[in-house]
Amino acid sequence: MGRWCTARRRAGTGRAGPKGPALPTAFTRTAVVAAVLATTAALPGATVLAAGPAGTEAADAAGASAGYDFADGAVPVAGASDTAGAETLAAGSVYRSSLPRNGTRYYRLDLDAASDAYVSVTAIPGPGGEVTAVDGIRVSVRDADGGSCSVHSATFGAARSPRPVTAWGMRETGPGGTRCQDPGTYYVGVERTRPQDSPPDDWDLELTVATEPGLRQAGATKAPETWDSASPEPLDGEPERRAGGSGFAHATPLGQGVWRDDIRPGQTLYYRVPVDWGRQVYATAELAGSADASGYATGALRLALHNPVRGEVVDAAKGYTGRRTTVGLAPLPPVAYPNRYATAGRVAALRFAGDYYLVVHLAAQAADDFGQGPFGLTLRLRLGGAARSGPGYAGESRPQGLFEVSARNRIAAPGSGSGTAGDDTAMKAVAVGGIGTGSLLLVGLAVWTAATRRRT
Repeated sequence: MGRWCTARRRAGTGRAGPKGPALPTAFTRTAVVAAVLATTAALPGATVLAAGPAGTEAADAAGASAGYDFADGAVPVAGASDTAGAETLAAGSVYRSSLPRNGTRYYRLDLDAASDAYVSVTAIPGPGGEVTAVDGIRVSVRDADGGSCSVHSATFGAARSPRPVTAWGMRETGPGGTRCQDPGTYYVGVERTRPQDSPPDDWDLELTVATEPGLRQAGATKAPETWDSASPEPLDGEPERRAGGSGFAHATPLGQGVWRDDIRPGQTLYYRVPVDWGRQVYATAELAGSADASGYATGALRLALHNPVRGEVVDAAKGYTGRRTTVGLAPLPPVAYPNRYATAGRVAALRFAGDYYLVVHLAAQAADDFGQGPFGLTLRLRLGGAARSGPGYAGESRPQGLFEVSARNRIAAPGSGSGTAGDDTAMKAVAVGGIGTGSLLLVGLAVWTAATRRRT
């Protein structure tokens, strides 16, 4: 604050201060914006949106990088060959491990009696290996006695294209529960679904653990039976450039709108969408035509939606003939806490608000007939319904704020037509930086305004 006060005294007189010259005439609005961004970027936990061509180029480079980008600071952990040697995974943390071709790898959870727990496992096969449609990973959660809490699998599908696949497991507590209700030790098991047909190399793993607290007051224990299942008209308008990330932790924020990107065969792109309680997600992905419209790639364009704990909600895939191709998600109900009681998996997965993920993959086999690209990709994202209040949790999730849409996430996910350069970027930086940081930066902007008026 002392530097700002000194600058103000100098600006007010228009003369040299005791320790330096007066603010020059070239101290323009652009300079202030740059100072705001630089100050915000230097603060812990601050988020600054890239502005202008430089930001776009950096995002393009990140989106075009090969492979999967793991979360920064992911903790290395060795999966054990039996439960006796399993290492503990802490809620709120991200881990990195590996999975051999044969055998199950075990990890330990220490859980209380009141929270639901969720584990996600993303497996990344090597880029050169061949995979089958039914190959993938299976994730199970069991109690200390070996009783099953959940089992979920994720496979590569008809395209048989090596890509990151994500499966999730859970331990649920609540009314009517008969299994896995006690506090204590639980185990996560990860294995390949078809080891005999799987590539021999080890697969890298990214694991996350999250806990959801119980409710302050008991609510509905039955999923909604009716909801608006009609698909709205796709959004029109000129697409805005938004380069996708290469992993969940580096997913590019998106809001409602029409977005443009590029994708290459074998590439997987990640986008993060803040979704409130009561909102519905509608999304389509459109792949541009190829100069060589001759050939066919099975299930080449794949679009999937994952929930805040990375569990897959729904996916859709379509073959590619070299002509423009569009794939869309099936109509989904609004996000609601009672959805968890539904028998349909895609409804049950829409059980909490927070950051959802759109994941787009273009099969590696598309390169055989249509070249290495890149191919133009257009995403159309609409959020229907009306935002509602949450269910009233009795405590905090781990990681904190996972099942809510924060002001920071709203700002980071631009809607159609929003700007990302100049003064709009500065204002977003102020808001994202937090109340204390915003106050400091607003003082700086006020100083510049006063100085300009006095010079005039």
